[in-house]
Amino acid sequence: MHSTGLNTNQIMRQVIYALVLGVGASTLFFGWGILLQIVLGVISAVLVEAIFVALRGRNALESLSDGSAILTGILLAISIPSIAPWWLVVVGVAFAIIFGKQLYGGLGNNPFNPAMLGYGFLLISYPLQMTTWPVDFLSFSQAVDEVFNLANFDGISGATRLDDVKTGLSLGKDLAALQIHSTSQAWINAGFLLGGVYLLARKIIAWHIPVAFLSGILIMAILISVFDTQQHLPIQNHLMLGGTMLGAFFIATDPVSASTTPKGRLVYGFLIGVLIIIIRAYGGYPDGVAFAVLLMNMMVPLIDYYTQPKAFGQS
Repeated sequence: MHSTGLNTNQIMRQVIYALVLGVGASTLFFGWGILLQIVLGVISAVLVEAIFVALRGRNALESLSDGSAILTGILLAISIPSIAPWWLVVVGVAFAIIFGKQLYGGLGNNPFNPAMLGYGFLLISYPLQMTTWPVDFLSFSQAVDEVFNLANFDGISGATRLDDVKTGLSLGKDLAALQIHSTSQAWINAGFLLGGVYLLARKIIAWHIPVAFLSGILIMAILISVFDTQQHLPIQNHLMLGGTMLGAFFIATDPVSASTTPKGRLVYGFLIGVLIIIIRAYGGYPDGVAFAVLLMNMMVPLIDYYTQPKAFGQS
């Protein structure tokens, strides 16, 4: 993140404010489930971090005061299906806080994005729950019933548009016969895009990673479409479906696990975008943001080493 003169807690709060439009759009189209998941995610993050820090003999309030645990809980909660069972976000957030952050010594020492590490763990461990999304608006009572398994409603869940298209193409269907456009997904991505612009304007994040991220998606999508126009999504759909804008402005820009040099950020963001398209087109998962980010997290030391400014006279 940029040097803004703000402390860590203030930066985390700005990021949370920037999420409001995307979360609001999701709530508008799909109901109250996402807000329930956020509450569960935040409570789980605070409790797990407090317990783990206390077990290490450190001050839990001091650790929680930076707001990073709360942001991790929110990011993971809005990344999973809003009708997922309550225990899914609890397990995911616990994994993210413990294995993505605290085992490395806490904030500032983690090599992986904690929220995406938790997401990747959930997607591999619980693929059914992680790929069942709401297809219509749920009232508060319906959302509570679904999340806490008090009742089930027929016809309210299904796959995402990316998943539908990927499945249809794998079955040999023609792209023209598939319903690609999703107004709800477009508005949700637009919300996160505007939130990202807010972060750029406040200098909370630098422009390098989001611009390179989206450029990688565009260039790779163009290259694929040149060779196989009937088997891959149109370029604009890659931008406005799935977790593209959330990933570009809120996930890939994590200041700890991302590249730290200006040139490195460009390489890092661009390669994430390229990997997302490769995973979407040829991988087993419909989106790929989380895995692309985690893979590039592992490459950050190498990227930073080769892109750091050389001292005068240094070979």
